[in-house]
Amino acid sequence: METIELLKKMISIPSFSGNEERVADLMVATWVEHGYSAERSGNNVWVKSRNFDPVKPTILLDAHLDTVRPNGNWEKDPFTAVVEDGKLYGLGSNDTGGSVVAMMAAFLQLAEKKQAYNLVCLESAEEENTGKNGIQRIVGNLGKIDLALIGEPTGMQAAIAEKGLMVVDCVAKGKSGHAARNEGLNAIYEAISDIEWFRSYRFGKESPLLGKVKMTVTGIEAGTLHNVVPAECRFMVDIRVNEYYTNSDIYETIRRNVKSEVRPRSFSLNSSAIPIDHPIVLRCKDLGLKTYGSPTTSNQAVIPYPSLKIGPGDSARSHTADEYIGLDEIEEGIMLFVKLLDGFCF
Repeated sequence: METIELLKKMISIPSFSGNEERVADLMVATWVEHGYSAERSGNNVWVKSRNFDPVKPTILLDAHLDTVRPNGNWEKDPFTAVVEDGKLYGLGSNDTGGSVVAMMAAFLQLAEKKQAYNLVCLESAEEENTGKNGIQRIVGNLGKIDLALIGEPTGMQAAIAEKGLMVVDCVAKGKSGHAARNEGLNAIYEAISDIEWFRSYRFGKESPLLGKVKMTVTGIEAGTLHNVVPAECRFMVDIRVNEYYTNSDIYETIRRNVKSEVRPRSFSLNSSAIPIDHPIVLRCKDLGLKTYGSPTTSNQAVIPYPSLKIGPGDSARSHTADEYIGLDEIEEGIMLFVKLLDGFCF
């Protein structure tokens, strides 16, 4: 009940990316109530297990505090936690407040016993927008981390690989002219062949966990007047990358094959994977947890540690109206986090 009440309080506090101050205050106060002195940098909050021994390996539990903004289709108040039929409704309940509170509860149980590792529990900021003041800000503050569990709604199954993400903005160039005469060079027509390339090109290496590299044109903009041939056509492409390619590899292939100017927004969100024979993966299999490759990105993309993604809830509910998480999902999450890590050895 204490865990559920904490999640209700979190839901009641708007915590959009970059504006997590109040919910971070709540987390600091909650740790103090449990006898821990929390460290904080910006809106990132973390605690270490007592009797921290630098000789031992260290495991990080991380889940993010920030949420996206609610879309316009909510029927319930996104900031009022409501329990109906065993489901807790509210913005951020599933993505990823359920992981935050389940990881905290598991930490409090695990840290009371002698373990062969140190434990760090982090509530991070700015995950949804991959902001510079999120987990990337405090990687250097955490010390050596040997393994990270990233809390995201996976149904408590183990995502042992994750697709990378690169967004590119493209500009096809033409020359303006009057539409009534045979003038100019239509930038839309120039863009068509490039857009078709993005739609049809296939990278050769397909991952058994993450599948193919997927490129999707998700926006296009050109022209303002019906009678003027547009001189520019802008379009953007969402690219999901498997572990066989870096984002730089993908960019170089694009650059060689399209006429348009291509401007990557970032190269930083590369794909990630943990070896299938890593002890944490073997422990997951011993517990009967499914291992799989995830198509969505998380803090895994920006941390330098071996990691897997696991947490209560369902990814399909993330960023949807009337988001919810089952009370039984949170209970199961706490239980499985404890089973996964109690007595764990590298």
